[in-house]
Amino acid sequence: MQRRAAKSGPIAVASALGMTAVLAGCGLSGDSGDVTLRLVAADYGDSGANSSKKYWADLVEAYEKDHPGVTVEVTVHSWNDVDREVKELVDAGKAPDMAQIGAYSDYAAEDLLYKAGDVLSIPVQADFVPQLADAGEVRGVQYGMPFASSTRLLFYNKTLFAKAGLTAPTTWSELAEDAAELKADGVKYPYALPLGPEEAQAETMQWLLSGGGGYTETATGYSLDSTENVHTFTWLKNELVGKDLTGPVAPGRLNRADAFAAFAAGQVGMLNGHPSLMKAAAEKGVEFGMVPMPGVDGPTKVSMGVADWMTAFKQNGHAEQIKDFLNFVYSEKNVLAFSREYDLLPVTNSASETMTAASQDADLKPFLDQLPVSELYPVGRTSWAAVSADVKKRIGQAVQPGGSPAGVLGQLQTTATTAESGSAG
Repeated sequence: MQRRAAKSGPIAVASALGMTAVLAGCGLSGDSGDVTLRLVAADYGDSGANSSKKYWADLVEAYEKDHPGVTVEVTVHSWNDVDREVKELVDAGKAPDMAQIGAYSDYAAEDLLYKAGDVLSIPVQADFVPQLADAGEVRGVQYGMPFASSTRLLFYNKTLFAKAGLTAPTTWSELAEDAAELKADGVKYPYALPLGPEEAQAETMQWLLSGGGGYTETATGYSLDSTENVHTFTWLKNELVGKDLTGPVAPGRLNRADAFAAFAAGQVGMLNGHPSLMKAAAEKGVEFGMVPMPGVDGPTKVSMGVADWMTAFKQNGHAEQIKDFLNFVYSEKNVLAFSREYDLLPVTNSASETMTAASQDADLKPFLDQLPVSELYPVGRTSWAAVSADVKKRIGQAVQPGGSPAGVLGQLQTTATTAESGSAG
């Protein structure tokens, strides 16, 4: 998920999903005296008006009314900076009490984090959507607490499709046929394939799942160079990229943000998108539809899910105060407020059920429907950061002219095997 950056004064906030802020004033009654909790968070907003700074300021204000004795300071950074900022704090021996970031497994492996059960009540922990809770585990123990989630659907431009007399595709072959018709009509990007370094790991995973493969096939190993994955990228190279159906920018140089902007500008026939694209497209007057990602023989049965994570560091020993605050953060009211503000999916069953039934959230229902059948990145593996970085670096080469899907996927598998061996050592 993605965002922007900013800094403010004494009341400041920052984000991983862009900004910097500090919110003072939250408390927990008790005999231990005043305690200050420090939270580093990610910004999900795209302007000052909807910065996560405001979300956290309101939440902290509500919390401190009933909890004198604890001060909560929230610092918000952009998604470009937040993971690095937290790492620098941890490396300097100044870990925050909590960090809402993109990954957690490295810190868990170094025994720096509280277990989720240490800082959440049993009802709150049990309320997490199962797929998300499972993805927060390292060796069967949950350390990562899901904070925000989304799934992916295939977006298509209804105006361009109507002009070409097309219906939404359900299979790869239909997608390729539709793309060819759109190209014949002069559409700039018949299918936008963002395999650039910004978020190539997401587009890659969605296509691998649609081909019956994925990043992993066992609990302990990667399967990047599987027969299914090689077939998927060979098809992409030959049937889409090789036939000039992916637009004027080489997939390896096309970033997701640019692809989304092109869709909102009416220049894209089809692309994989998450909920935030709905608002961007609607604001530009683009009529769009959404369907499950096409697969080899029909709609994909497994969608890609994405989650961002809340973590709690042990360094300052504030487990009791962290638990009280996080139980408040994960109340249904607060989860719903956050999800609705940023067009993201709730991470709890209670909020999901409310959203599914509420007419005001009808536009998110197709994404909610995908969550129970979604698969997330293997974020519980400390090797994933290295694997993801290598996917971003190399995968575009697999579909370029003269590229070898089998060769590139083989190189990625070597990276994954080496990283997995190192993390297990």
